Amino acid sequence: MPVQYRPELHVTAETGVLNAPAGVLRDGDSWHVFYQFQPKLNSPQRWGHVISQNGPFDWDECDDVLAPAGGETDLRAGSVVTNDGGADLYFTSVTAAGTSIQLAHMGLVEDMCDVSDDPSSLDATVNRVSRAVNDQSGFSNFRSPCVVRDWCSDDDRGQGHDGWLMLAVSGSTEDPRLVTLTSPDGRDWSLTGPLQFRGDHGMDSLTNIVSPRIIRLRDEVAGEIYDVLLLTMERDGVDHSGYLVGELTGGEFAVTTPFTRLDHGYDFTRPRNTNYAPGTIAAEKLYDQSVIFGLLNGVGRQDESAEHLSIQHSDWANVLSLPRVLTLQGGQIFQTPYRGTLDAVASSNRAQSWVATGEIPEGSSLTLDLKDADGNVAFRVTHSGDRLSVDRSMNEFHSGDEPMSVDLREGDSDTLTVIVDGSTVEVFADGGQVALASRVYIKGGKAEFVVRTEGDAVIHRSFTNVSSAGREDLLADIEDHEAYGE
Repeated sequence: MPVQYRPELHVTAETGVLNAPAGVLRDGDSWHVFYQFQPKLNSPQRWGHVISQNGPFDWDECDDVLAPAGGETDLRAGSVVTNDGGADLYFTSVTAAGTSIQLAHMGLVEDMCDVSDDPSSLDATVNRVSRAVNDQSGFSNFRSPCVVRDWCSDDDRGQGHDGWLMLAVSGSTEDPRLVTLTSPDGRDWSLTGPLQFRGDHGMDSLTNIVSPRIIRLRDEVAGEIYDVLLLTMERDGVDHSGYLVGELTGGEFAVTTPFTRLDHGYDFTRPRNTNYAPGTIAAEKLYDQSVIFGLLNGVGRQDESAEHLSIQHSDWANVLSLPRVLTLQGGQIFQTPYRGTLDAVASSNRAQSWVATGEIPEGSSLTLDLKDADGNVAFRVTHSGDRLSVDRSMNEFHSGDEPMSVDLREGDSDTLTVIVDGSTVEVFADGGQVALASRVYIKGGKAEFVVRTEGDAVIHRSFTNVSSAGREDLLADIEDHEAYGE
């Protein structure tokens, strides 16, 4: 498979299978993404590391940071936070006896990183510290940790943070249970208890829920700071990732917004939050928004890596999503491309974008076809006013896949942003109301955008591969915070 099928702006493993984002850390202008991957098919999983200094798009490979040692058979995802003059790496250790959460420490996080000639080499600044969470209170097999700063006071969040909070999974693979833990120093952790929900959580059941993450956002309407839980439900071999809004106190989450899907495309799952080094974000803006990355592989652990066209032809499989900025408005999450995304597309060699604003009344439609090098439709996006759908079933590489769609709430304007990068297509609509991300193999590696309208649909403005200069007119029609985050 030609190199143009590898995304240019997205994070991929240089070789092997990328399994999941492991942790994301922003330190000033530097972005660090750690990911769980296998260097070769069926080899043990370990942690890779990439860094970008000019926005989260131009990634440089670094030496891997963690690999199985001793009796470990795999290392899985976790969380990365700044602590004690460097970064703490919480990761899932897998042995024949089960899983546990281990802690490693990375020396001073710098803007540059080393790359050794030997691909098996590990970053010399990373040292294992200890087992972070011991079996306790009848709970064991801890895994998939998310670590963030804890509150000084549950009753007054204006007092700021003190200590650390962890969400994790425990129990068997067949019956995982979500738990919360706390620590004063990030080293010694105490179980608070199993995570319980008060109010309508909106999930069909509380079984097979994995990959818990938590972010804090100030609701732009209510003005209050809320907790947002990001969860992934494994259902019949397919992942469904979504969020709940509410307030976490101890081990109880009081729900105000029940489970809502984050993405309605074919392939977004297991979102990971971004943690920040002190001073990176001004205190008064800390809860205005959050940035997440996800894995573009909708079947999660059920994936058959050897069947990927990319692994068969170019020795790599799977990709992380572009960074998304999340804001909270009236209890609903809005998702937009990170500021600078369109500039990165415009200055890239292969990525493409199409952005438009217009009016699409119910009963009318705007359809954007992505045609491949042979002139065939490889992917279709349809905005019908009250519904957005994507379809790749006509593509020979994705034959038989049913179209994916989502209802749209009534808004002041209809907008559409489509970003194509290698074998990925990410769609955002109506100021961030909905997002749909999908893997799409397009013959020739680039798409021709073909647009048509039906009924009373009107396109006011549209741009292809728009740079910052060309975007000025477009943003005159869309408020800045609704169009592009941060």
